[in-house]
Amino acid sequence: MPETRTVALVTLGCARNEVDSEELAGRLEADGWRLVDDASEADVAVVNTCGFVEAAKKDSVDALLEANDLKGHGRTQAVVAVGCMAERYGKELAEALPEADGVLGFDDYADISNRLNTILSGGHVEAHTPRDRRKLLPLTPVERQAAAAEIALPGHGAPADLPEGLAPASGPRTLRKRLDDAPVASIKLASGCDRRCSFCAIPAFRGSFVSRRPGDVLNEAVWLAGQGVREVVLVSENNTSYGKDLGDIRLLETLLTEIAAVEGIERVRVSYLQPAEMRPGLIDVMTGTDKVVPYFDLSFQHSAPAVLRRMRRFGSTEQFLGLLESIRAKAPEAGARSNFIVGFPGETEEDYAELERFITHAGLDAIGVFGYSDEDGTEAAGYDGKLDQDTVNDRVARLSKLAEELTAQRAEQRIGSEVTVLVESVEDGVVEGRAPHQAPETDGLTTLLGVEDALVGRFYRAVVTGTEGVDLIAEAVAATEAPEPVGAEV
Repeated sequence: MPETRTVALVTLGCARNEVDSEELAGRLEADGWRLVDDASEADVAVVNTCGFVEAAKKDSVDALLEANDLKGHGRTQAVVAVGCMAERYGKELAEALPEADGVLGFDDYADISNRLNTILSGGHVEAHTPRDRRKLLPLTPVERQAAAAEIALPGHGAPADLPEGLAPASGPRTLRKRLDDAPVASIKLASGCDRRCSFCAIPAFRGSFVSRRPGDVLNEAVWLAGQGVREVVLVSENNTSYGKDLGDIRLLETLLTEIAAVEGIERVRVSYLQPAEMRPGLIDVMTGTDKVVPYFDLSFQHSAPAVLRRMRRFGSTEQFLGLLESIRAKAPEAGARSNFIVGFPGETEEDYAELERFITHAGLDAIGVFGYSDEDGTEAAGYDGKLDQDTVNDRVARLSKLAEELTAQRAEQRIGSEVTVLVESVEDGVVEGRAPHQAPETDGLTTLLGVEDALVGRFYRAVVTGTEGVDLIAEAVAATEAPEPVGAEV
């Protein structure tokens, strides 16, 4: 009997990519592959790339080259690129990076096992040919669901005749294999985006917005709870649009309450919210539903009206401050974060000052700052009024410094408050986790003091006693009464 082939998945980019990697892992394991963590122990290293901004693309190329260096020094025989950068550039990436033995797009995911077997056997797999995925579905959202069954939508599901034991266990099933045992996991709500922000290329390679069926999402939450997950994070390119292609733009409000009722799930978090699409009913559910954390990941991008119009977005400093005020009127402890682009074409010093005014008064818990750079195929790449790189760099540095000061001040305002901390790591006696306003990997951590025999996956009530930048230090008060997590005492 031939030796089982091994595969390692290297994931870059956002939580959506992490979900896609777990789909690929599920498909490969179902077809007999053995998954390994270390690429040097794998016959083939599959790099799930990010293609969002230049820095992410560079990281993806570096990861591919690093995996390629393993060839000839260990078990690794092939390196294959998948994910957003592979989908976006396809053959162009293959020509520029001959070290990659394959460049596969989303359409290849359903047959990923055969593709990898062909490559390992010395055969040729044609590099992906990019196309505008927005053109694959009807323009009208309500007409998309039927057509969506005919195209590749990573993370959206698979045929009903899948092997038993794959997620979820009943109903329409998604092929998914967890790649770690962390007590938090993401669930994909939708794929694609209908917004036409002038700086963003994502809709072209991720396609038009398509919601997953609520039953599929709920079944996956049930399956994840059975895997020991205590917190689920709902992700997509734009969660506030969820349900519009299913005939109910308020479907997210209903779904949140249903996921919160899943036995074993103790925290539900929603990410990727568009300020222009926020509605009172959604704010009510996110601030008033037990187990749904009042956490608002709002994509502001800027606050000067002139810049927002050139970005093909909506809003202003006053409108955004009003939105945050309406949230905090219902949940004063609510967490809020956002990302901002500075140096956008045509941005004046006055526009930049307006952005500084906004973040000074917004009270955000976490702020990401990015300097504008042209992205292939975007409208903004053809704009006039481009700023020189020194000016962009200067504004990035200034806003980053201000953001660091303001978020540290916001953290200090939480001293004396009680938070519920989900423990995620216990190492050398240091217990770390996250409070409700802290999303995984982006918004800081909480160091938990005064607790013995801590368990990863358990929640503890604690009082904030200090801060280090955006990170909190908290003294444990008591463990919650939630069910015992999967894990060993430390």
